[in-house]
Amino acid sequence: YRLDGDNLRFGLNRDLGFSPEDRKENVRRVAEVSKLFAEAGAIVIAGLISPYAADRAYAREVHANASLPFLEVFIDAPLEVVESRDVKGLYKKARAGEIKGFTGIDAPYEKPEKPEVHVRTDQNSVTQGVNLILQQLDQAGIHLPCPGPSGPLKSQFWQRQFATESID
Repeated sequence: YRLDGDNLRFGLNRDLGFSPEDRKENVRRVAEVSKLFAEAGAIVIAGLISPYAADRAYAREVHANASLPFLEVFIDAPLEVVESRDVKGLYKKARAGEIKGFTGIDAPYEKPEKPEVHVRTDQNSVTQGVNLILQQLDQAGIHLPCPGPSGPLKSQFWQRQFATESID
């Protein structure tokens, strides 16, 4: 199941802003919801900006305390690449001073020191990034269900959908 940070901010986390305290609470809530889904047997991908190492450590701890696996995936690109991809125009507004506390502009981002997966989006295609994540899930013994009669992760369905490019 995918928990999207933007979507969560319209619902569950709509009362939160972008102060350090609110960012901490955002990650705490997402970690708890992710844990509930994982306890129900779902593989959860929580896509959100989590700028503080302590908050990411908390999310990891929540899962460890419940004996659930946790993989930190660092989706990484240089700031200039991120800004060039900004379809919402938020970086432009932050640079103009219209948005305060914007990660990477006037708010810090503490890069993960040892993520289980590190995807450089300026060096890898989306397909290559997905393959890196799927490989790490496979190595961790976490297997995605596959629709259809073949079942396992390495079925023709997954190969056709996600492994169309080499990650070498």
